[in-house]
Amino acid sequence: MNGLSAVSQEAVGIDSDRKIAAVRRAISVAASSIVLMLLAVVWERWQGVGHLNAWLILLPGGLLLGGVAYLQSALARLKSWRNHCVDQVTAAEGKTTLLQEQLSESRSREASFKKERAGLERQVAALKAAKDVQQEDFEKRKLAEKRLDEQRQELVRSKNVLEVHVQERTQKIQQLQHRYSMILNSAGEGICGLDIQGRATFVNPAAASITGWEIEELIGQPVLQLLNYNPASEASPTVGAGDVPDHVLTRKDGSTFSAELLTNPIQEGGRAVGAVLIFRDISERKRAEATLAHRAAELTRSNAELEQFAFVASHDLQEPLRKIQAFGDRLKVKCNAAQLGGAVDYLERMQNASARMQQLINDLLAFSRVFQSGEPFVSVDLGLVAREVLGDLEVRIEQTRARIEIEPLPTVDADPTQMRQLIQNLLSNALKFQPANQVPEIKVSARQFAVGENFAPEIPAGTQYCEFVVQDNGIGFEAVYAEKIFAVFQRLHGRTEYEGTGVGLAVCRRITDRHSGTIAVRSTPGQGTAFTVTLPIRHGSTAPLA
Repeated sequence: MNGLSAVSQEAVGIDSDRKIAAVRRAISVAASSIVLMLLAVVWERWQGVGHLNAWLILLPGGLLLGGVAYLQSALARLKSWRNHCVDQVTAAEGKTTLLQEQLSESRSREASFKKERAGLERQVAALKAAKDVQQEDFEKRKLAEKRLDEQRQELVRSKNVLEVHVQERTQKIQQLQHRYSMILNSAGEGICGLDIQGRATFVNPAAASITGWEIEELIGQPVLQLLNYNPASEASPTVGAGDVPDHVLTRKDGSTFSAELLTNPIQEGGRAVGAVLIFRDISERKRAEATLAHRAAELTRSNAELEQFAFVASHDLQEPLRKIQAFGDRLKVKCNAAQLGGAVDYLERMQNASARMQQLINDLLAFSRVFQSGEPFVSVDLGLVAREVLGDLEVRIEQTRARIEIEPLPTVDADPTQMRQLIQNLLSNALKFQPANQVPEIKVSARQFAVGENFAPEIPAGTQYCEFVVQDNGIGFEAVYAEKIFAVFQRLHGRTEYEGTGVGLAVCRRITDRHSGTIAVRSTPGQGTAFTVTLPIRHGSTAPLA
């Protein structure tokens, strides 16, 4: 309300200022006229101008009168206007008072409205907070429902997948059961499943066939008692470590048979719930083993007799050969004196044949003595043996101008004489089987190695072996003869081409066999030959290499 009054007073003041400014201008005009009139009178008196006196008096007088008249009119209008302003101010003050009352009432209403509004705002805020909480709960519930729905769908999918897996697993189990049943039913060994009391819960057809009982007759019966199994009295006394013991079991008809029998416990939850009985009829094998042992004994005795016969026969054949050679020499002298050229040629042929016969007999003696007259194994330096062999072959090496390179060789447990014979035979072959007018080049190399776990079942992993190779640049031969050359009296060339009886390499094979080793050959025609000998470093219970 005070604001409205101030606006009214400001409007009245502005109008009053305008009126006062008009009055001031009128007064200024009148004052200016009077001053001009006075100045004209003074100027007239001072100048003494006569003809202007009337105008100078009339003009200022008129102006003065007009100014006074205008001033009175302005004062009258100013008074009228003032009265009007006072009336307007009085009316405005009345209106101002009314407006102030209305404003006060409006302010009190506004304060009440503000209080109500604050309360409503608090209620709205509370409602909004409650709405936010409800909205949050709703969103959480909606999210939870969505997750539950997803989990339900996932469970449905998992259930479907699980059902498929279960079906597949069931089919696989059924297939495996069928396969295992086929395997058990097709097995040549008798297989029985026993419960904790020893009664049969499963019997395969082979078990029924071996024992003579029907499968239905064996189910639920103590199978071991039916078979008269007595391990204390029937076990073979010759069973070694890791072997399956032999037992004598009884069939349904009372006949007996030899069998290998094993029982293995069935464990479930850490305790025995039964056993598996496996047995095999080995009657035929036992008879075959007995026959084989009898034949092996006969063969051993025959070999011993043959070796003894070869040894004795060789000694007995030496004497006639020496006589043939001696009397042939005497006869040759007489024939030369009698100038019988044809007879001399015959005698030379006879003596050459007897010499070859004597060499053949000596080679046979060497071959038979490998096992019969071998010396005990001692530590042998193969490098030293090779150097001694080079000394023995010095003349042949000089004749052929051979170049021989020998790398460091290991020390092994062996028969020194036979190692010397082995290396000498290999080096002699390398010097002998050479093309005409070619300088022999021979290299002897060696390495040591430890066999692995899967090298051979009878050889422990880590066993040390050595391997030395005698390689030459000789004539070589086809790979198809790689085994043939180790047989007795086997020659790839005629006697006119290369000397020898075909026993040397057979002796080498026999020596490596005695030392639980191997000898192998690799050759290419025109490019040379390489003999590889493999021997155990320490000779104890080492089995021969395959």
